[in-house]
Amino acid sequence: FTSTRVFYRKNLILNLHLDQNRFSIPDSRIPSSMLFLFWCANEHQQFRLAEFESLADLLDVTLVWVFKSEEYPWVVLDMASEQEAVKIISRSVSVKYCLHLWAEGDSFQDFHNNLKTFPFQEQSKWLSEDISFKVHVESFNKKINGEEKLEKIESLSYIPFLGPVSLSNPQAVFGYFEFHGLDPNNIPEEPLKLLFGRLIGEGQREKITKLSIKKRKFIGNTTMDPQLSLLMANLGKVDGGRIVLDPFVGTGSLLVAAAEFGGQVLGADIDYLTLHARTRPSRVGQKIRAEDESMLANFEQYGLTSRYLGVIAGDFSQSPWREQPWLDCVITDPPYGIREGTTKLGSEKDYTNTSIPEQYLENHFPEKVAYTLHQLLMDLLNFSARSLHVGGRLVYWLPVIRQNYRPDRVPAHPGLRLVADLEQVLSSHTSRRLLVMERVEGEGLATVSKELTLFREQFYLPLSANISRKERKERIKEHGHLNLSEEEVKQFSGKSSRKQLDAQSATNGQ
Repeated sequence: FTSTRVFYRKNLILNLHLDQNRFSIPDSRIPSSMLFLFWCANEHQQFRLAEFESLADLLDVTLVWVFKSEEYPWVVLDMASEQEAVKIISRSVSVKYCLHLWAEGDSFQDFHNNLKTFPFQEQSKWLSEDISFKVHVESFNKKINGEEKLEKIESLSYIPFLGPVSLSNPQAVFGYFEFHGLDPNNIPEEPLKLLFGRLIGEGQREKITKLSIKKRKFIGNTTMDPQLSLLMANLGKVDGGRIVLDPFVGTGSLLVAAAEFGGQVLGADIDYLTLHARTRPSRVGQKIRAEDESMLANFEQYGLTSRYLGVIAGDFSQSPWREQPWLDCVITDPPYGIREGTTKLGSEKDYTNTSIPEQYLENHFPEKVAYTLHQLLMDLLNFSARSLHVGGRLVYWLPVIRQNYRPDRVPAHPGLRLVADLEQVLSSHTSRRLLVMERVEGEGLATVSKELTLFREQFYLPLSANISRKERKERIKEHGHLNLSEEEVKQFSGKSSRKQLDAQSATNGQ
């Protein structure tokens, strides 16, 4: 690098100082390559960094964080080459745009002063007269109209663009981004951060639209939305040719996302009617299911049939799978007894000395009993430890009562290393945590905290009838959750017993 280049890069790193606690400057070395800005969607921010780290592991990319944040809508990475940045955006659904970062600033003056020092001659091939271009303008937390966008573009007149402007089919795109804080009720007049650079490419956000459940052929009550499904596939390091299993497959949304990223997918479920699309339709206004609705129809719809290995009807508590490492990823959203029941094969009757008459066996549906969340999680971790290759991943959702959750209560197994523990808040009382675990050397059995698996028992507590809205807000502000005492839980549980029985009856009747 030229001395000008080194000077610019040192100052660019030191100027990224929105919050000194949110990033670390990479040792004391002079950056070896280029800085890349990843401008991210303002959705599911809590999954963003884990997705970056999983993709880096999958794609063999080294991450050197220059600015690392879940809160702000961007991150900055020092990467060895543009090709490594392209690898990340070829898979990421969190990223909207990736730019080779040329300048940034905390004010208009700082920004333009920094950009003017950029060594444009080193990027002359993108500024030459035979390269058409356009400038994309985007603002976070503040709407700007077309006239304002044009003014901001014209303020960049000192950049030596020599080629023609092309809004429809440019050969080079440059990005100008403004950040106006995080509070929509307190928007500053001027941006708190401005960033500019050459657009390298876009993330895979279009896959969210492609896999939209609004247009999907076969869906159910608990079909996972495509964005979370794709994120789970990335966290599971799903890739071409890798074998992926969902043991609680439902309508197969997680498998569709895994297949979209190249996985060879298969599933299982105890619910025979769901697997064969014989349950009630979940779309508003639809009375009966169409004749061509099926699990396979979804894969045909997206052109993914070559990656669909099939599904089986089976009881996960009595696993039909061979006990040896054969999977690369287990990705699932287990039922937890709220919208869908949790059952396994069994009976409370004594059949020791009796059997089902042979003439009834062909059309016989086995009896089912309750499958507790505690036992389900034990089975899931033990199965994953037996069935995953070393380096394979288990990605699953765990519903929790927020005040009952503690990191030391996370389900564990000697052969599974916890990689990520990410929370999606559902209410002031409940959330679900996306747990990512990787198979490592080690044997033994799973350990699951019973206190953490009381989700269904405490989900129906009649909180609104016992705690005023004002008090709920005060508790959440102070504790982050309702902070119910043991006495309150017992008191509310007694009042909710009738509701729990009604809900259980409804669930068992499905």
